[in-house]
Amino acid sequence: MEKEEKLEIHTTGENTEGGITSGYAIDDGVELKAPYSFMGSEYDEEEEKAVLEAMHQDSLTMGPQVKLFQDEFAAAHNVKHAFAVSNCTVGMHLCTQLFCLKKGDEVIITPNTFIATSLALVKEKVTPVYADIDPKTFNIDPEDIARKVTSRTKAIYVVHFAGQLCDMDPIMEIAKKHNLYVLEDCAHAHLAEYKGRKAGSIGDVGVFSFHSLKNMTTLGEGGMITTNHDEWVKPIEALRCMNLTEWDPEQRDFTFGKYTMHKEVDGKYSDYWIPSHFDVQDVNGFWGNNYRMNETQAAVGRVQLKKLPGFIETRIKNGRYINEGIKDIEGVNGIYESPDCRHIYHLYTLTVDPEVYDRDDFLRILYREYGVQSILHYQPTYHFTGFKKLGIIGDCPVAEEFFYVRGMNIGINPRLTQQELDAIVEGIRKTAERLSQ
Repeated sequence: MEKEEKLEIHTTGENTEGGITSGYAIDDGVELKAPYSFMGSEYDEEEEKAVLEAMHQDSLTMGPQVKLFQDEFAAAHNVKHAFAVSNCTVGMHLCTQLFCLKKGDEVIITPNTFIATSLALVKEKVTPVYADIDPKTFNIDPEDIARKVTSRTKAIYVVHFAGQLCDMDPIMEIAKKHNLYVLEDCAHAHLAEYKGRKAGSIGDVGVFSFHSLKNMTTLGEGGMITTNHDEWVKPIEALRCMNLTEWDPEQRDFTFGKYTMHKEVDGKYSDYWIPSHFDVQDVNGFWGNNYRMNETQAAVGRVQLKKLPGFIETRIKNGRYINEGIKDIEGVNGIYESPDCRHIYHLYTLTVDPEVYDRDDFLRILYREYGVQSILHYQPTYHFTGFKKLGIIGDCPVAEEFFYVRGMNIGINPRLTQQELDAIVEGIRKTAERLSQ
């Protein structure tokens, strides 16, 4: 029997339904030496085994693997509670409902983030108010947050850009002064730290992503909510799963129209199906959805969580190697690591001085002539067509300059070879030399 040929499937942003959310490869004839990979982690036989074992369980959703994954994730991030959800976006939407935010309320947020962070607000008709970013870390600027607070402000949504936490102490002081909720968008920041405190443990809630781009992933999609608020356990569980709750355990008689069902006097149901398997109640007037995670995703997440410290160490090593290789290039800057933070290098953000280089020329030559692919993160949210239609505006000159003339992101992941790392450094150096002539 002839050996079966392995089927190779190449996905690109052009030929997948997810478009740019499914891949960045482009079939344009460029010979890539360092592509921007859409897989931010790596899998082996351990993940494959975990999937197969989970598939043989009686339950394939919200079962024992999810419970274990939640407990292990909470312990790793030094929080009391963690709740697995289907992705980070719905997790943030759930928390927006949890905070009882509604039309007329304002939330201060960064413009330097994926659209999902703001969508969590506009879905509830809450107004995002954009505060500018720090020019070194690209995180939201606490001083501009303070300037943007009004009587309508109800919360602050921070994003730990690229794997480095925001300056959380002054942000939490502002929140305390004005009685505001704080949501940490930790999509980039698994196990990242600020002054020894883990991402997702400082604000009222943290929300993580396990999309395929992230430092750990649960089969391409997935998310986690973290909190230290005991009183939010039941509301989060209800909003995550269609507002399902238990019937009042003290109630003995249940009347529904012309029908009445009874419990035993000792407080136990006479039969397990009485009065029915679940009750449904709103959470402060809000209705959730089906935001659950399945068992195979959670099983993979448990394996990935164990590997995550090693993935991060490799990312840090790779990022610092690039930093060292380009540190003497005039007008080119690598990653700045705040002394207060443990940066986990989810993204490698390269910036150029617009007085020395045209950013688009730099990106173009780096890609077309030296085979190093980079992409842009993130266009200021208030510049999107749909947000303009809603009348949402922003005034964030640092964020605008960062996106339009300074920044680009070089591909970085734990699978980078030494050859690829050297190609990145050499490509950046040669591009700078070309444009300096």
